[in-house]
Amino acid sequence: MTRVTSFVERRSCSVEFRAAGRKLEGYAAVFGVSAPIGNFSESIRSGAFANSLFSKPDILALVDHDPTRLLGRTASGSLKLREDTYGLHFELAVPDTQLGHDVLALAERRDLGGMSFGFRVQEDEWSGTDKRELLEVDLVEISVVQAFPAYGDTSISARSRQAGMTPEQRRRFLETIR
Repeated sequence: MTRVTSFVERRSCSVEFRAAGRKLEGYAAVFGVSAPIGNFSESIRSGAFANSLFSKPDILALVDHDPTRLLGRTASGSLKLREDTYGLHFELAVPDTQLGHDVLALAERRDLGGMSFGFRVQEDEWSGTDKRELLEVDLVEISVVQAFPAYGDTSISARSRQAGMTPEQRRRFLETIR
């Protein structure tokens, strides 16, 4: 069964961290992993985000789905999104704001709950009444989640430049992460 929804749904995932820095990266969603959502389970098919990534002019990065807690956006280039074989990968240049500092501090301590994404269903498929697969979604935003995620296999890590690099090494390193 295919159905298009006009309301925004949100899904969260647990998180995995590594070193500290001014960038966060990881997976806001993973493919083919079943997660309990209320009275049904849900998974995401590879390619579900493809149309959004190529056609949407702007996708936001938020904290806890709160539009007043903006971390970045694709329109400015501070948020980069791509699908790979594992899921929806993101790279986020964290702003030099109090919110950005707070998120990085929590990421470095591994205190964050995970990643999440907000979307509208464009196409889904149900097996019975309790198994849903998202085939295509209209991605609205991704979020850093401070508490309890729904999907357990997403990841996030904080990145920074290496200590002790020469200016030339730092320049080459920064070019590789853009």
